[in-house]
Amino acid sequence: MTPVRDAAGWRAYGPEQAARLHQVLVLRLFGLPLKRIGELLAGRFASLDAVLAMQAELLEARRREADHALTLIAAARAKLTCGDALSLDDLAQLTRETTMTDKMSDAEMGQAMAPLAEKLFAPDEQAAIRARKQALDTGNLARTWDALFAEAQALQAKGDPGSPQALDLARRWMDQVNSLTGGDPQLNRKSAAMWQEANKDPDFARRGPFKPDLMAFVGEAWRRAQAG
Repeated sequence: MTPVRDAAGWRAYGPEQAARLHQVLVLRLFGLPLKRIGELLAGRFASLDAVLAMQAELLEARRREADHALTLIAAARAKLTCGDALSLDDLAQLTRETTMTDKMSDAEMGQAMAPLAEKLFAPDEQAAIRARKQALDTGNLARTWDALFAEAQALQAKGDPGSPQALDLARRWMDQVNSLTGGDPQLNRKSAAMWQEANKDPDFARRGPFKPDLMAFVGEAWRRAQAG
């Protein structure tokens, strides 16, 4: 932030500086490093309204998640009031959907990735990816990715990216990537570069789904699958 100076040369901060501070804090909330925030505020997100719109989307998503969790809890309590027991499936759903974790939400991840997509992808490339995503069942897409992450973590723990199971996982993983990129090699490279850059931020690497070591494992499995 650049302060103004009064007649005596003292630094002073007014509404313009306060607005910029708000922009920085909101973008920092998305896990972006200060250097990247500086670049964004010099370009696309120089407008305070654009940053406020991003913040509003994130808060709305969090409110929807909280409302959903409260609905599930109310239904479970009503069941108990009627003398019914909660099944293992009921308890598993409550744990999965109402327990607050440090995992990055879909809304947070989307907002954190937006500036990187703007930087790495041309406007027509972004439009093509959005069109493919809109044509897919996003709920099923998210469930498929969750299953792939869980399977990849289990295989990574075994430590053999050349196993038949790892090679099969890598092929299905790339099928999911290609469903958004259309199998365009250039878009696939840009997509990988986007996640690699995102993971340079320690907070994103800790809370995001595409862990650097997991990506390295799947990448090695994919290289071996192609070689085979």
